[in-house]
Amino acid sequence: MSVGVQDFDERVQVAVNRVQSEEETASVINAARANGFKSVSIDLIYGLPQQTVMGFSRTLERVLAMDPERLSIYNYAHLPGLFKPQRRIAESDLPSADTKLQILALAIKKLTEAGYVFIGMDHFAKPDDELAVAQRQGRLHRNFQGYSTYADCDMLSFGISSISKVGPTYSQNVKTLDEYYDRLDAQMLPVFRGIELNADDILRRSIIQALMCHFELSIESIESAHLIDFNQYFAAELDDLKEMTRAGLLKVDRDWITVLPPGRLLVRIIAMVFDRYLRADRQRTRYSKVI
Repeated sequence: MSVGVQDFDERVQVAVNRVQSEEETASVINAARANGFKSVSIDLIYGLPQQTVMGFSRTLERVLAMDPERLSIYNYAHLPGLFKPQRRIAESDLPSADTKLQILALAIKKLTEAGYVFIGMDHFAKPDDELAVAQRQGRLHRNFQGYSTYADCDMLSFGISSISKVGPTYSQNVKTLDEYYDRLDAQMLPVFRGIELNADDILRRSIIQALMCHFELSIESIESAHLIDFNQYFAAELDDLKEMTRAGLLKVDRDWITVLPPGRLLVRIIAMVFDRYLRADRQRTRYSKVI
C-alpha cells in the first residue's frame, strides 16, 4: 500500500493546494497494518514550490518516525502546458536544480543512515522488504509503476491515460473520463495509441532495465542474448559515456558497465544514453532537466 504525502511542510502544502497532517497519515498506516498490509510505502516529492532543504529534512524525520517499509521520493515535473492546475504555480517559487539535488542527496543520506537500502532512482526499502531482497537476488524489475519484484510479465492497466504492456507491445488509454466511458459503452477498448517493439527496442530495453535495477551490465550476456557486437553496435553510446566515466559516475571495461555509487544518483541520465528516441533531442538529456 502506498500513501501519498509529498511534503509535510505547511508552506509547501498551501502552495500545492493540499492539506494532509502527520496524524492523518499515521492513522492510515496503522489501519493498513491492522488489516494485513505487510508492506507500506510513503511517497514524497522533491522540487515542489516553497520547498527547502531544511523543510524537507523535517519531513523526512517525521516520515521515518512512522517506520514505513518503503519510501519513494519522486521528482516534481512542472509541466503547466499539460496540466492545467500547475498553471497556478509560479515558477519563481520552485526550488533551483541545485537545491533539488541537495534535497535528493539529503534524502539518500538520511534514509541510508536509517537502515534503508537505496534501490535506485526514487525508491528505498528496508533490507528485508521484497524489493531489497529481489535486488540482491537479481530479480528486480522496473515498469511504469516503478520498481517491482515481478519479472518481465504482461501488465494490464485500467483507467484514463494508463499504459499496458502485453508481450512486445505497449498501449495507452485515452486521457479523459468522457472518452474512456464512451469507448467502454461502445464495447471498445479505451486505447488511443500503441507501439510494437522491434528488435532494437527490446535490446535497448534490456540494457536500460539492467542499469536501473542492478547498476551493472554484462556486455557478454547482451551480446549472447541479442547476437550483436556490443562495441560496434553501441559505438556512439560508449563514446557518450566517456564523459560520465571521467566524472566518476561509472566504470566501463571490456566485460562490464558498472554504475559507481555517485552515479546511482543520476542513473536515469546514464540509462538515457541508450534511449534511441532521446538521442535526437539532446536538450532533454541535460542534467538540470532530469534533476
